[in-house]
Order: sequence, then structure tokens, then C-alpha cells
Amino acid sequence: MERIGKSRVARVNKKRRRKWIWRSVASLFVLILVIGAYFFYQTWGVLAGTYEPLARDHSKKRDKAVSVDSPVNILLLGTDVRRESENWRPDVIILAAVNPKTHSIKVVSIPRDTYVEIANTNGHKDKINSAAAWARARNVGPVLNTVETVENFLNVPVDYYAKVNFKGFMDVVDALGGVDVNVKFPFHQETFGGEVIRFNPGPHHLDGEEALAYVRMRKQDPLGDQGRNQRQREVVTQLIDKIVSFDNITKVNTILKSLGENVSTSITVDEMITLQKIYRDIPKKNIQTITIKGENKRLKYWYFFVSKEERQRISDILRKQLELKPEKIPGPDPTEGILDDSSSDGDEQQDGSLGDGSDSYDQNGGSDY
Repeated sequence: MERIGKSRVARVNKKRRRKWIWRSVASLFVLILVIGAYFFYQTWGVLAGTYEPLARDHSKKRDKAVSVDSPVNILLLGTDVRRESENWRPDVIILAAVNPKTHSIKVVSIPRDTYVEIANTNGHKDKINSAAAWARARNVGPVLNTVETVENFLNVPVDYYAKVNFKGFMDVVDALGGVDVNVKFPFHQETFGGEVIRFNPGPHHLDGEEALAYVRMRKQDPLGDQGRNQRQREVVTQLIDKIVSFDNITKVNTILKSLGENVSTSITVDEMITLQKIYRDIPKKNIQTITIKGENKRLKYWYFFVSKEERQRISDILRKQLELKPEKIPGPDPTEGILDDSSSDGDEQQDGSLGDGSDSYDQNGGSDY
């Protein structure tokens, strides 16, 4: 009897354990669904809040609009403010031509001091990053005017844009625990707060503010834009790896909040998901960085001058990437008579950096309107 009794007790306890296990599993499953739904709602809501379309149906450089699963051009603008109503000039201007068919991306970084004809100004010439400021004087959207100025400069369509506040970059880096870099040479860079950060050669762990200074510096780099692009890739690649393996749920809201406050884009949430799938399948070796060659010269201000031949070279590369027929850049050459003029002062380099290490960005942006 005692043995039978123990067996019955064991069976009862076993049934109770099974019920407890299944209840625990069910509760955990429900909890996961609730948490997942919450973060999905938060993510969707934040990303939807970043959507700010351009005031046009499609680029004038195309016959019709294209979807993100086709070869498209995306303009990336880095600035220190977010809203269109605020005064801002992009500090970073990057054009990324994505071709999902060839699984490749062509990336062109346009120096902010590039001398161009500003869109919607009847031929006025200025630094490319002043297009946003000139737009406000003519009741044109700052982003749209920047987009159209880039389109005219390289004779390619810009299908989408994303404008990122540098504060958002710093917040995300901090939330992910910083980044590790290998500084190759000594340099210094001023932060937005006015503090000067000095970088010494060797391995360093950087917080958000330090990482931003690290990727922004160009003038003291012997390789100019090419060197800056290398540092940007070093940091961005590490951030992507951190995000993929990110397991700190408590920091998710911090990252989402930062994105919502510091990003605006014409890409919808559905299009972002499609782009993510495309980007995930593109090997790193198929991401090519193209450097624009030109000369720095000082007129009233410092400018970076790009010949029409060089613009045509870049245009041909991008149009081929976008599966568009080659086409000559229309209109006169804004640099005509300037690149051949040896009377201007200042050292010249072919990579968008000034030989004397000074900052070519004038507080007035080269505009005198």
C-alpha cells in the first residue's frame, strides 16, 4: 500500500508539474507576444513619425516614380537640426545608388563646399550646402531644394532622402555602449559644444560625441575624403554589428526615441522594411565608395571646384548603376574660367580637403543674400 500510495502521489505531482510547466510556457508566450507587440507598435509608430515626403510626385530626371525594389538613388543629409522650419545646412551630403538586381551600392560623398549652381535661384552659384538656406528665401522646401541642386549637379535623379540629426547618431552610439576604433594618426576635432577632442594613435573606445568627432574630421587627414570615408565605414560597420546582436531591451526605447526625434525621410515604413531586406543581402565587397576629384580655391570664401568632366564621370557611373542611359550634363560649366585662373590663393588638393588644414566652412556659408 505504501508503495502504491507513493506512486499515486508521484503521478499527481507529475500532473501538477506538467500543468505548472504548460502554464508557465503559456504565460511566457503571452508575455513575449505582449512585449513583442509593444515594441513592434513603438517601432512602427516611431518610424512612421519620421516620414516627411517631398512636395513632388517624382524626380524631374525620371519619367515616373520608382519603387525601392528598383535601382534607386537615396540622398543622405547629416545636420545638427531636424525640422524643416529650422535654419540648417547639411554638414554631410552622401548619395547612395542602390541596385538590388546587381546586389551593389555606389556611394558618393559630395563635399559641402562644392561650388554649384543652386536650384530655383535663376543661376546663382554658391556652396552646395547653402541650397537649403536659399530655398527658404524663395519659399521652396529646404530638403527639396537641396535634392534638386544635387540632381542638377550630377544629372541623376534623387528618388528618396533621409536627413539625420547628429544628436541622434551620438545617442545611438551611447545606447549601444560606444564603439572601438583604431586611430591611425594624431588629430583634433571640435565638437558642436565647442570642446576640442584630441585623438592620439592607437586603439580607443569612443562615446557618441567622440565617435561623431572621429567620423567628421577631414581637413587633417592625409587622404582627405577617402580617409574620412574609411573612418565612417569603420564606425558604421561596427554599429550595424552591434544592432544585429543587440540584446539590451531596456535601451530599445532610448534608441527608438532618438530615431523619432532626429530623423526625417521620404521613405515609408514598408519601404524601409524592403530596403532592409535588400541591404542585408548585399555583401560588403559590393559597396563601392566613389571620390569626387576637384580643387580647393579661395574667392571671397573657400570653395571646392569640380570640373564638368569630373561631374560627367561621376554621373556616368551613377546612371549605369541606376540602369539609366548615359546622358551629357546640360548647361554651362559653373567652374569655367575659375579652375584655369592661377590668381586665387590657397593650397589645392584633389580630394576636397584644404592643404593648410583649415576649415573651409564659413559661418556665412559663402552666401551674401
